Amino acid sequence: MPQGTQPDARRYCPLPSPFKMKRGGELRDARVAYETWGTLNAARDNAVLVLTGLSPSAHMAANAEDPSDGWWEGMAGPGKAIDTDHWFVICVNSLGSDKGSTCPASVDPATGEPYRLSFPDLSLEDVANAAHVVVQSLGVERLACLIGCSMGGMAALGYMLLHPGSVRAHVSVDTAPQAQPFAIAIRSLQREAIRLDPRWDEGRYDIHAGADDVGYPDMGMAIARKLGVITYRSAMEWNGRFARIRLDPEKREDEPFGFEFEVESYLEAHARRFVRSFDPNCYLYLSRASDWFDIAEYGGGSITGGLGRICIERALVIGVSTDILFPLAQQEQIADGLRVAGAQVDFVALDSPQGHDAFLVDIKNYSRAIGGFLATL
Repeated sequence: MPQGTQPDARRYCPLPSPFKMKRGGELRDARVAYETWGTLNAARDNAVLVLTGLSPSAHMAANAEDPSDGWWEGMAGPGKAIDTDHWFVICVNSLGSDKGSTCPASVDPATGEPYRLSFPDLSLEDVANAAHVVVQSLGVERLACLIGCSMGGMAALGYMLLHPGSVRAHVSVDTAPQAQPFAIAIRSLQREAIRLDPRWDEGRYDIHAGADDVGYPDMGMAIARKLGVITYRSAMEWNGRFARIRLDPEKREDEPFGFEFEVESYLEAHARRFVRSFDPNCYLYLSRASDWFDIAEYGGGSITGGLGRICIERALVIGVSTDILFPLAQQEQIADGLRVAGAQVDFVALDSPQGHDAFLVDIKNYSRAIGGFLATL
């Protein structure tokens, strides 16, 4: 590998041109990034698709092309819960994300300039349809299992509705059949923080700004990320980690109302790491797509009716009692609705203190549930 280059295991799947969007508009010459692990068997019936949350890339786990740890490193790999010695695993970067897929930061072939806010309205059904194109391009007609995490879990529900018969089993991880008012309110505040940053400039900020450059909505993105991190964990987790511990005097900010507590410093450090790692306009589009998704649209206004149109054989639905963004009651709704649809459903309620982020942190308990389920397929 040439000095200074980063390993990159991403592959790219072109989407049909034009690619029609659910809410109107279309994309031309669009593509979706993805990565794979393991080998597709001769029968082409051992494929597992993973759809991600809002910000992760397709790099779910280390592989030969990119040995760096992935966002679900403890879950997927040889001998792990998602055993890549047995399964052919595909992880797709969501359409609209800046981790390789066509997104608001991409160049519009019609103008030669970045789409920015001219990018068509994005829905999670568009994310699902784009992922389906990837699966078909790999010669897979029916997935052995579709795994959806957080936002990706909503996209997974859309995938199964829009492409009946294309999935045998499903693992639903900390997701929802529709966004509840609390989640919508939080995401609305996150978007407002970005839009009110003067440097956002109606989406016209410098997309390629370096870490020290001005002209980028760092403040808005930082506040948005802090709001997210606060809701991704539970009050129990915050109390246990930080209590009311104050910063050492030399670490406090020398300004009125500056940071005084360790939890404030933690949030600031977390936000700084994120700010330049995700495009603000992409964040806005994917956040709003999460608010728009509502499986009841497919069931005459009924969540159970919408879920009742999903045709799969087996399902595992996992939720955590401390999740305030996607409450356990919503996981129960999904489990009940899939049972009504005729699926054999296993429901697992975990008591992890990490809240919504538990599936990224409590690998032991999630591995036991997911690995145990996959072993029965």
